[in-house]
Amino acid sequence: MSPVAGTAVAILLSLVSAAGYALAAVAQSRLASASAGGPGALRRLLARPQWWSAVGLNAGGALAHVAALHYGPLTLVQPLGALTLVAALPIGAYGAHRRVTRAEWRGALWTLVGLMGLVAVTGPAAPGEALSLREALIVTGATLLLIGLLASRARAHEGTASRRRGLGHATASGMASGVGSALTQTLTAALARDLPGGPTGWWQTALLAVLIAAFAVGGLLLSQVAYRGGLAAPLAVVNLSNPAAAAVIGVALLGETFRAGAWGWAVAAAASLVAARGVVLLTAGLGPEADGTAGPVEAAGVTVTVEMGGAASLTGVAGVAGVATVAGVPAQPTGPVAVPAPVP
Repeated sequence: MSPVAGTAVAILLSLVSAAGYALAAVAQSRLASASAGGPGALRRLLARPQWWSAVGLNAGGALAHVAALHYGPLTLVQPLGALTLVAALPIGAYGAHRRVTRAEWRGALWTLVGLMGLVAVTGPAAPGEALSLREALIVTGATLLLIGLLASRARAHEGTASRRRGLGHATASGMASGVGSALTQTLTAALARDLPGGPTGWWQTALLAVLIAAFAVGGLLLSQVAYRGGLAAPLAVVNLSNPAAAAVIGVALLGETFRAGAWGWAVAAAASLVAARGVVLLTAGLGPEADGTAGPVEAAGVTVTVEMGGAASLTGVAGVAGVATVAGVPAQPTGPVAVPAPVP
């Protein structure tokens, strides 16, 4: 296959991967908003076909991503993976029968630019390097500790807005996925008998496989919890914390560094700030009309409270006339709104 054809195939597979991940995220978000927590939540979730559809879409996206890396360079495929967020916004909005807000588009743009900046300056210093088994176990222990801290912090803030609580679980999910990728690289080296420290025994290789599976499942379940607070902001945080965790492992343990030396560090810092700005916009820009909850709308002195299901209640002062919109249909003005006096 010619280089041009290979690049075209890599781009197509990257777009398929982004679409698969986006559809999976939307499906998880809808499941999260429709399901309640508490005892038995996991069992109820596993019994739903929609959940396994989301799992299948995630797996399909991962396979397409791996295939894209076979035909194209990492510097091309990884930035295209950031399109998951851009694709998920209109798909999620269409499923919720609404439009994507300008705040969401701005937040997605900021996050996308920041994420692409991070990917542009990160990469392995020497392809083929991997963690030793001892380093893999240390990374696993440290990651599990951080995930536990993030989850406990989220539980400690149950009284805050749910979409802000979900960012902790989203961070933990991205970290789990990033560490899982690093362990996958270690497993590949172990199977090729090229692991630092010499060949490993069968039980050590099996242990790595179990850890990878645990991080994959844990990351999926953590993202499911994160999507209870919405779709856009948690998805952005998942996509950011994943490469960030991988970059920390590479710099701390594999001798990797950012491309372009000191300039690369500066670009990474600036990109992180840009991406953080995008997450803030996505978090703050989700009002009641965006996340599907009830919210009041004021028009000409009349407060219209729209509840889920289309019911509405009118409150105001006697003698006020106006036009209200309920469930997207404008109500025709019929004169003064008569509000009965409260019964003593």
